[in-house]
Order: sequence, then structure tokens, then C-alpha cells
Amino acid sequence: MNPTLPARPAKLARLAPTVLLAAALVPALAWSKASDRNQEMTIDSTGSSCNLVGDNGKCRFTGNVVIVQGTLEIHADTADVIQKNGETERVVLTGRQATLKQQMDDGTWMNARADNLDYNVSSEVIVLTGNYKVDSERGSNAGQRMVYNTRTGDMQSGGDGTRVRTVIQPKNKAPAAAGEKK
Repeated sequence: MNPTLPARPAKLARLAPTVLLAAALVPALAWSKASDRNQEMTIDSTGSSCNLVGDNGKCRFTGNVVIVQGTLEIHADTADVIQKNGETERVVLTGRQATLKQQMDDGTWMNARADNLDYNVSSEVIVLTGNYKVDSERGSNAGQRMVYNTRTGDMQSGGDGTRVRTVIQPKNKAPAAAGEKK
């Protein structure tokens, strides 16, 4: 009998809460309401599979994945959480379409959807690909590929020969004056 076998399930049991926490928290960092980070998180799916070797590995949540933390709500067909050196390195959400909605600190709502949302934790960059659209009260942006740096606020869309549509709402929407055409 190998004396290390009982230790492996114990190690997996210790890592499981970390992986679950990271799976829900990391996408929240992209467009987060500050108080959401301190809320309980739940991940519901029809299945999950983890392969953790040492401090590296991957967990995949499949089938109607729903991640909720405070006002953050994510829906995806699959959610992959990749760990390297004991830290979450990437979170990849896929679906037709993966969706993310969250209330912002100012009380407004942000909605995003794409076939693929890929968040690189160390660089704090999220890449939305495949018919993405991001909507907020400030406006919207839609296309085939967007790269958004959550640390700097830099965003690039298009550049791949496809069209990008950006709509910018006026800061103060005033109602049309009486007799004024809309």
C-alpha cells in the first residue's frame, strides 16, 4: 500500500474551496461592485471535473453553469479554472452565449455576452470573442473581439477585418422639449 494515497484526497479537499472561490471571484474582478467581493459565492452546474497535480491543474464546470456573488451573475455552458503554482492563472467561460451581469458601484447595471470570455488573472486582461456585446448606461460596444485591461481601463476592439459598433450615450440625457421632434 502506498502511504501517500490518503494524503492526495486530503490535498484535493483543501484545494477544492480555493478553486471554487477563484472560479467565482476572478470574473467578478473584471467589472466589479466593490461590495460583491465580500459576498458569498455559489457555483451551480450539472457536473464538474478537476485534475490537480501539485499546485497546477484545471477544474471544468459543465452544463448550465451559474456563478452568483452579490449582484454578479454569470451563465455559461462551461467554466474552466486553470491554476499554476497554486494560484488561479485563467478563467475561461464559454457558451452560446456566456453572459455576465452586475450592478456597478454607481447603481447602474453592466451586461456582457460573448461566445468566449477568457480572463488572464496575472495580466488582468479579459478577452471577449464571438459576437460579444457589452452594454451599460454609458453606452455599448459590440463586435467579434474585444480586449479589455481591467487594471488600466484600456480597451481594443476589432482590427481583424470585422466591424465594431460603439454607441456612446450623452452624459445627461434630457427629455425632448415640448414641440421638439425626437
